[in-house]
This record gives sequence, structure tokens and C-alpha cells, in this order.
Amino acid sequence: MSTPLVLLSARLLDPVTGEVLPHSALAVSDGRISALGDDRDVRALADSSTTVIDLKGAVVTPGLVDGHLHPVSGAELTQGLDLSGCADLAAVREALAREVRTLAPGAWLQGWGLDPNVFGDRPVATDALGPVLDGVPALLQLFDAHSMLASPRALELAGVDGPRTFAQAAEIVCDDAGRPTGLLLEDAACELVERAAPQPTRVERRARLAGALRAMAAAGLTGGHAMDANGESLALYAELDEAGELPVRLRVAPWCQPGTDGDALRALVGQQGTGGALWHTRGVKLFMDGTIDNGTAWLEHPDCHGESTHAFWPDPAAYTDVIGALHRAGVPTATHAIGDAAVRHALDAVEKAQAAGGRGVRHRIEHIETVPDDTLGRFAELGVIASMQPTHCCDFTRADHTDNWSRRLGEERASRAWRCRDLWDSGATVVLGSDWPIAPYPPLGVMAGARHRRPSRDLAQDPHGPEQALSALEALQGMTVNAARAAGEEHEAGRIAVGHRADLTVLADDPLTTPAVELPELPVLLTVLDGRPTYRDESV
Repeated sequence: MSTPLVLLSARLLDPVTGEVLPHSALAVSDGRISALGDDRDVRALADSSTTVIDLKGAVVTPGLVDGHLHPVSGAELTQGLDLSGCADLAAVREALAREVRTLAPGAWLQGWGLDPNVFGDRPVATDALGPVLDGVPALLQLFDAHSMLASPRALELAGVDGPRTFAQAAEIVCDDAGRPTGLLLEDAACELVERAAPQPTRVERRARLAGALRAMAAAGLTGGHAMDANGESLALYAELDEAGELPVRLRVAPWCQPGTDGDALRALVGQQGTGGALWHTRGVKLFMDGTIDNGTAWLEHPDCHGESTHAFWPDPAAYTDVIGALHRAGVPTATHAIGDAAVRHALDAVEKAQAAGGRGVRHRIEHIETVPDDTLGRFAELGVIASMQPTHCCDFTRADHTDNWSRRLGEERASRAWRCRDLWDSGATVVLGSDWPIAPYPPLGVMAGARHRRPSRDLAQDPHGPEQALSALEALQGMTVNAARAAGEEHEAGRIAVGHRADLTVLADDPLTTPAVELPELPVLLTVLDGRPTYRDESV
């Protein structure tokens, strides 16, 4: 058996105990860790074809895995004008005006990362942006990727001049006279205008995806739970995989939307397990609600605007039936549930499915932004994975609750934001992720946010809910052993052990002793996927 890779002079970190293993070296064969030992014994396993890397005391962790991201749609949505750094309307208008000056006549302006907090107490609408977009077809994604602003010219080109009815909870927001304000809520409404904009070619899509995945590997990611399989996603993954250009291991969950009939549901079941060497389809993604920021979450009591009162599925009982059918078929599910009513209904659906079909399937709930006390213990009781994105709390809310999310919810619900600590202490398996492109994907930033809960743009600000912070070890577990458990792969992933996958992240120092505010700057020296380096710093 050949040994293509040997790592020497390493500190091998066990994410379960937080201790450094007694070994200083490891060897890789057939994509697995084949030996652990001291430098001399492991070096003896190398031959002339082996890549031998002296890590000079660097720290090796199991490969870091993002528990929730959107590689293909993220690679598309992050093209164009980045508005994420704009803190007020004046900054947005200035950025748009600069971009407009660069456009050819008739060209579309695409923007992303727009924070609704810039609108303050004003409605989120294109008229707040002033005349800068007059005559310019523009689509501006809000940061949540569940809503966008379309300029009057974009709406005109798309033939959107009033309200529409959709089969899911989506809306073309209109004024009292029935005229669109420019705000589009949820995919079905957004797609009406997106279809009128120029579309990238297949070659451009492939290049953008490949570039995004390479950057993820350079940030230390070896894997991700991809929460979509839209359009050409699966074909692009397959193409990169077959070409040896897939630098991140992907577990893909295609969507199941309201109105899915029996044939479509059977197709989703039949799709399970398909894939390639480094990606496979496993699980199904569903939506129970939208987002709090745009008023489409499902809350047990309305927000301050009287919104967020309905489920994404017009008939929530139909969602429950689909969960039951997928459970009987042995298919794990991942449900987007942000509001307290959405989370409760998703848990109820799993409980009903288990009552009829046993506990053999591992389901997940994604986001869980606000939940009451009586919901916490049910995750552990039902074995439901809690998939959390703490950087959303860090970067899009404020400790003083003056942000849009908190003002919509009110003090009581805003004070129970992203209850990572409470869910962890209740016995739930908490998995951490970025939800990229909603928040940046570098995993060290995600782990840091789980620890400090401060806005990454200004770490001097007060943390939002510091009592909900995780420890350094728990944050590491959230992207290693817990991610493996969420995927049903704890027998082969998430730890440094003989027989486990050789998916490894090498850092310049110990992430457990590095202060949380400094963790995002900790250098990634090497990323190894399936036993081969996908990123290597010039210093090693």
C-alpha cells in the first residue's frame, strides 16, 4: 500500500478532549489516515513518491466543515457590487452612483449584501435610494438572500407592474395604489425579475464555482453541507469532481418546495446517495418560513409591523406529511426554520414521523434564530440536529437591540437570539456554519463569532447575548465532530484517528488557545482533502 502523504513535527489536536495527541506524525493511504506515531516511525513509511511535509510544530485539526452553505448560488450572488460594507443610505447611494458611472448604456447593475438596517425607520424600497437608479435596470440582493430590491427599469423589463399570487409565501410588495415598491420577497417573486437579467454562461458559472471552492479550501475548509441543488449545481459538482478540481467535500441536500407531488417526492428519494468521489446527494432541504428581517418568518406572535405570521408552506400540514414520507424512506431532512412557530412546527413534524416510523433517521433544523425555553430540550429528546450560524447574530444585530431584526421582534424575543449555549447545554448536537453567501465562509471567523458574538467589522462593540457564547473547544467541535455526526459520518470523519478520512486543516497555532478576536487572522498553512493538499502555504 502506497503512502502518498506524510506529515511530521505536528501537534495533532483531538476535538473531543481538546488535548494534543501523543503522536507527532501521521501517514495517509487511500485517502485515509493509515498511521499515527513519532516522526521516525512514520517517516519510515515514505518512499520516493511520498510528499513529506515538516509542519514545524503547527497544529493539525480534523478538516473543518461548514454545516450550511450554498456554493453555486453563492458564487453567482457574490458577483457584482458588494454593498455589505455600507452602513447607511448615503453610503449605498454613493456606491451605486460609482457603479452606474461604469456601466454601458442599458447594462444591468447587480449588487449584493445590502443590509436592511441602512433604511432605519424607512420602508425598504427603491425610492429611498433616490434618483441614482433612474433608467438603470438594477437588482440588489439583501443580505438574507430571501429578498431583493428591483429598480423601476428592472421591473419594467420583467413585466412586473403589480401584485402576483404565488404557490408559496412570496410577495411583490406594493404600495396602497398597487404599484410595486421594488421589494421582492422570497424566491418565487425574485425569480420573476431575475429571469429578465443577463445570465452567465455555463463556462462562467463553472469558473466562478471553482474559484469560490478554491478560496474555501485556502481558508481551511475541507467540507460543506450544501443546502441546494438548483439548476446546474449537481452537473457542475460532477464536472469538477471528474476533472480532479473539487477541493471541498460536499454533502448536497436538494430542495423540496410546497406543491411537491408524489412523483417529485419519489424522485428526491431516488436521488439519495448519488454523486461522485467527493460529493454526494444526502438529505432534503425544506423551508418552514422566510426571514425576520423581511417579515416572512413564522412567529407565534406577529412582529412589530404585524408581519411574520405565516408559514412558507401555505398548508403546514402538507409539510408535516412530506417529513413523514421522507422519514419512512430513510431520508434525513434539513428544515429552514427561523421563527419560534416555524421551529416548533418542524419539531412537531419530526416527533409525529418518529411516532409512526421509529428513530432511525437523523433530521436537522437550520438557523433557529429565536426560540422559547420550552423548545430547547426537544432537540435532544428527538435527536434533531441544531444547525446554527452565529455570525448572523454578530454582524446583522446589535447588543442594544436597535437593529432591524431586534426591533421587529421586541425585547423579549430579541434577548433569546441564537441560543447556541442553551441548545448545547440542553444536550442538542450543535453544528456551526456560515450560510454563505449570507455571511463570510472562513471557518475560523465562524468559530470566533460563536465565541465572542461581536460584529466582525468592529470588535470593540458589545457582544449580543454573551451568555450564549460557546467555548473554544465547543466551537471547534461544531465544525468537526458535530458536523460529522450531523452527516451520519462520525465513524469516519471529524477526528484524527487511523481509518478516518484524511481531511485535515493545519493552522499556525492552537485555535483553542488563540483569543477569539484574533482567531480569524490565524494563518491556515495546509488543507488536505482525501489525502491530497488542496491548499499549501509557501511556508510549509
